[in-house]
Amino acid sequence: VQLVESGGGLVQAGSSLRLSCAASGSTYTISAMGWYRQAPGKQRELVAEFTEGYEGTNYADSVKGRFTISRDNAKNTMYLQMNSLKSEDTAVYYCHAVRATVTTSGLHEYNYWGQGTQVTVSS
Repeated sequence: VQLVESGGGLVQAGSSLRLSCAASGSTYTISAMGWYRQAPGKQRELVAEFTEGYEGTNYADSVKGRFTISRDNAKNTMYLQMNSLKSEDTAVYYCHAVRATVTTSGLHEYNYWGQGTQVTVSS
């Protein structure tokens, strides 16, 4: 599985951006996907995700009501619509996917990450 993010940039506070994550490879084995971010000097944190089996979504409290995760199955692409951006949203945003396989020894899960896309929000 390969993940490629795009859509980052420099914007002013209050603006919007849409990030994209294009998945390729054995995408049919992906069981969950989401967006994480890492600000300078901070740990990587979950921003939004589809829960296992894409049955639901989960958002960090800091982005609820402002960010929306979505996907286009036909294009194997996941999106993150970010509205009302704040300076504290400045970070490198990463696409994440979990690939699940079942063998005779049981369930195996593998994590994949994109290269990241920089989002900078000026106040």
